[in-house]
Amino acid sequence: MKRIVIKVGSGVLTTKEGLAKERMLNLVHLIAKVRENCEVILVSSGAVASGYTALKLDRQKHISKKALASMGQPILMSSYKRKFDIFGITTSQILLTEEDFDSRKRTDIFREIINTLLGNGIVPIVNENDISTTSEQVFGDNDQLSAHVAHFTGADLLVILSDIDGYYDKNPKDHADAKMLNEVTHIPPQALQADHTPTNTFATGGIVTKLIAADFLMARGGRMLLCSGYDLSAVEDFLLRNIHSSGTLFYAPSKPTPDSVKS
Repeated sequence: MKRIVIKVGSGVLTTKEGLAKERMLNLVHLIAKVRENCEVILVSSGAVASGYTALKLDRQKHISKKALASMGQPILMSSYKRKFDIFGITTSQILLTEEDFDSRKRTDIFREIINTLLGNGIVPIVNENDISTTSEQVFGDNDQLSAHVAHFTGADLLVILSDIDGYYDKNPKDHADAKMLNEVTHIPPQALQADHTPTNTFATGGIVTKLIAADFLMARGGRMLLCSGYDLSAVEDFLLRNIHSSGTLFYAPSKPTPDSVKS
């Protein structure tokens, strides 16, 4: 059975008022359908934004962000649980740091946990551990975390659902003639070194962190699809109908154009 990692960002999961419950339900419904043919690991942002709905701390302060994350994690997971319960799906929570992938022993333990959960029909929900980590131990964004999860669990594909609907040849906000790239097999070094430009108050990345995640996987023979998390039609087309209707597919140039991930 194929294995898919789906990562969803804060820009998709949250609004100014709090969690975007309808978009979250749409995501859970998608996962329920994908699970008919694939194992699914969910990497989810949104803890800090969820915490902010309960307590308006200054999220720019290091300790405040940790406090918001500690409040937001149970809010986020409770919301997921209610929605997955609709489809009779059990979930688990896994919080990781960059150090979990620096140690072979810790990585093996993580991999065994994932395999056990998936083998028992459970959807693991992964997030970065914002609370107990130091600045040297964090990825800083869930795009890179999701790429590591995909690689070290042997996933066939990473899907990043974002408020960015794909990778363009130029900034679409500044250029009306910008064109989305359908497939990418090489990312220029300068694109990986550009400034991070998050498009949401609670986001930590922007297009650059997604390119870094894609580059990480491509260097290891992996694949990544970047598409909209607001409108799930593109990812549904790709995962359920073997149609690449929108979004950008990143893959290693040494490999042939990937076929469907559908079993």
